[in-house]
Parts: sequence; structure tokens; C-alpha cells
Amino acid sequence: MKDYFLLLMCAMFWSLSWTQDTEYIMESNLKYYQDSNLVSNSYQSERCVLDLYYPKGKESFATIVWFHGGGLTSGEKEIPVALLDKGVAVVGVNYRLYPRVRAPEYIEDAAAAVAFVVKNIKKYGGDPSLIFVSGHSAGGYLASMIGLDTSYLAKHGVDANNIAGLIPFSGHTITHFTVRKERGIRGTQPIIDELAPLYHVRKDAPPVLLITGDRELELLGRYEENAYFYRMMKIIGHQDIEILELDGYDHSMTEPAFPLLLKEIERITKRNQNSVIDK
Repeated sequence: MKDYFLLLMCAMFWSLSWTQDTEYIMESNLKYYQDSNLVSNSYQSERCVLDLYYPKGKESFATIVWFHGGGLTSGEKEIPVALLDKGVAVVGVNYRLYPRVRAPEYIEDAAAAVAFVVKNIKKYGGDPSLIFVSGHSAGGYLASMIGLDTSYLAKHGVDANNIAGLIPFSGHTITHFTVRKERGIRGTQPIIDELAPLYHVRKDAPPVLLITGDRELELLGRYEENAYFYRMMKIIGHQDIEILELDGYDHSMTEPAFPLLLKEIERITKRNQNSVIDK
């Protein structure tokens, strides 16, 4: 689980191989709740927006939906610099935050954002079958929740199993500490219930790449809960899951993880393309 160095070097080489002659376009503050009946107040209307950064004139590109961190209590949508000009689209998502809302409303926002991308990316040139969901910390938790618990995306007519890959960065796999706080449960009391990705382990989930910081430097138990999730997914029969522990990095481990995210997208994209050719 610690032998990620070769993968990292390959990923960095691959990311540098993209030419810089492609023009990219940014569409900002797109509202992802398209049905006004689903918007209950001005906070939701104001907060539930996303930015879309995509290559102009390209077709069938992959898309990364990126959820920011901040413990479900803070943070703003972002297009990570490390993902710019890499031949893929990147979607930075805002979602409602505690204490203005409580669980599962921020999870519902994450699902609505992904559903919006699934239904609209084709008109920008993207491939709806190549949508990867990722994020750091709380964002990783949201990515895992909507990818594992199929009910959130199903409300929007989207099958979670059609997500091309889930790549959470240092995300909770147990019930998030903010959700526990809402219930008056201390942060050191681990809970696994319907608001935990671990509760929804299943063999037919999309491919998963779990990336965490060093277990000795991470937030309390973050590596270990990801390792337990990994093990349970393997036991239940999931065929495409990996976990990478970034030695020497604490919870702020995004910098070395971004090239690994891009490498995973390349792997799955090539595999999917080859499977279409074989048919």
C-alpha cells in the first residue's frame, strides 16, 4: 500500500505529455438544481452552483467532478491548478454547509451536481460515460457517499454505477464527524450507519481509488478507516479498488495525489475504449 512512488512518477510523466495548444473555457456559477421546485430558499439558490472548465473543440473528453473540503462547514468551489490543461474537464462544486443545513442535504447537493454534469457534459463535448468523482476530505466523503449509496443519484434518474471512477482524497468512510456533531456525538466516537460509505459497500460499485496521507500524520484514524473500507470492498467481491498511502504527507496531501488521479483517469479511459473496440 506504500509502493506508490512508481505510480507517481508515471503519472507525472503522463501529465507533462499534454500539449499546451488546446484552448480551455470556463463557465462559472452554473446552477445545478434545474428544477425550481427543488430550490427551497435563497441560500440554496446562491450556494448550489458549479464552475466548468473544459477543452474547447475537443470531443469525448473525461470529466472530473471535484468537491472541496472544509469539514462540511466551510470551503469554496475550486478548479485545482494541478488539473488545469490536462485534456480533461474539471467541475468545481459548491454545496450547502452546516450549520445552515444538516445531513443529508449537502450529500443531496453533491448528487444534484453530479447528475447535472452527467446530463449536460455532452453538449460541451464531454463523454457522459467518463465522469470521475473526486474531492478532498469532506469532498472525498461526498464523492464516496453518492457513489456508494445509489439512492441519491437515483432521485435524479442517474445510475451511480455509471460513474467511471471514485477517487476520494483522505475522505471519511465512516460517518462524517460533522454528522456526528449534529447528533451530539463526540468526534472520537466512530459510527458506521447509513451516512457512512462503509455502510454501503457493494461489489457492483464503480472503480475506486482511495488516497490518504501517512497513517501517522493523518487526521485521527483516516488511513485506517479507508483501509477497512478497502478490505470490506475486497471481501464483498469488488474487483477494481486500490488504496494508496502517501508516506510523509499529512491530511494536506492533495499535491502528490493529483497526478495519481490523472493516471487513474487515463487507465480507466483506455480500458473503456478498448472494451468498446473489442465489442
